[in-house]
Amino acid sequence: MDSEMLEYLHGLIQIAAQAGNSRGTIEKFLTTLRKQFVFDNVAVYLQDERTASLEIVYARAIGRARNAEADAAWGETFASQVFAKGLILTQDPQPDAPADDRLRQAYMLGLPLGGDGSTTRGAVVFVRFGGPIYENEHIRVAKMATDLISVLFERAEWRATNSELNELKRQMQLQEDFVSTISHELRTPLGFIKGYSTSLLRKDTEWDDDTRDEFLNIIDEEADRLSLLIENVLESARLQSKTLPLRFQPLRLDAVLRDVVMRIRSRYKDLEVQLDTSSTPSIQGDGVRIAQVFENLFTNAIKYASGSPITIKLYSNGETVMVIFKDQGPCIAQDALPLIFERFYRVRSEKTVTGSGLGLYICKQIIQAHRGKIWAESTPGEGTAFFIELPINPSN
Repeated sequence: MDSEMLEYLHGLIQIAAQAGNSRGTIEKFLTTLRKQFVFDNVAVYLQDERTASLEIVYARAIGRARNAEADAAWGETFASQVFAKGLILTQDPQPDAPADDRLRQAYMLGLPLGGDGSTTRGAVVFVRFGGPIYENEHIRVAKMATDLISVLFERAEWRATNSELNELKRQMQLQEDFVSTISHELRTPLGFIKGYSTSLLRKDTEWDDDTRDEFLNIIDEEADRLSLLIENVLESARLQSKTLPLRFQPLRLDAVLRDVVMRIRSRYKDLEVQLDTSSTPSIQGDGVRIAQVFENLFTNAIKYASGSPITIKLYSNGETVMVIFKDQGPCIAQDALPLIFERFYRVRSEKTVTGSGLGLYICKQIIQAHRGKIWAESTPGEGTAFFIELPINPSN
């Protein structure tokens, strides 16, 4: 093997070693391969683990006769033979093929992908229209190239598997964090309820009416908190399984917003809320669930942007209705923005913030059930804005 061929093969290995998009790497690899090994069509087949059949995963007409008829000549039957036998095979044109029709003069070279017959996972087919036949030197180069193509696909599969494992690990960590958080969130109201009810039941102490009322109010508030927490857990499970019933009817978002704002103001006397609602058409929606989304966004802003004014804007562009919730609190890190709507995810904060990590997840599931979109944008020094886009007519 001369130095030119060695340099050529080294170049192929360098391409195969590159990171990045596997299809782009294969494209570059095969284009370089053709400089020394002539072929017109190339097809890569892998076995589908579910059906055990060969599926074409890459095909390209890279050389002469690049037209629709040539593109169809991928050698599927020939590839099945190569795969079944686990051997390098060649196939010449049919004896009765017209000599003046190059597309009928197909010379095929098939190589098993992935090793010998016991480990074959696919096949690579090279096609030459009108020859020449495949010499031993050509077959050796094609075998080296096929081995490298196998490495490319194995590496892509490894990356996909590694990515899935990392995602699974992240989800498991989120669930572990959730269990820890929810245990704390459950114990806190239970502790208050148990403590104050035990105090009220003490026979050796007389409580005046004001103190008794204060204790009972605390028990009532903590029971509500506990009930809401349990309801959020149950709702998140129903939303995930698509079993939460929604009652769609004509709905005016401006009326829903005003009602929610009134309730929030009654609970948080010092909260500054600016509501800007232009005339918008009714949508088809579940008023109770949409109100729940708005309340969750208020709760989120009050937790993470305590003391910040909240601005709400409602408008329509004719096909959709937009709602924007904006606070002036701390910025959410850009890498966290895509994650905040995931189940159990909680934004890391410098201050201690209670919560289950379910509020924004519930928001997203409800909005998606209305065929809408919800997302967040955050800018340092300007706070965070949540955007909700709902179709006026979901059937469209």
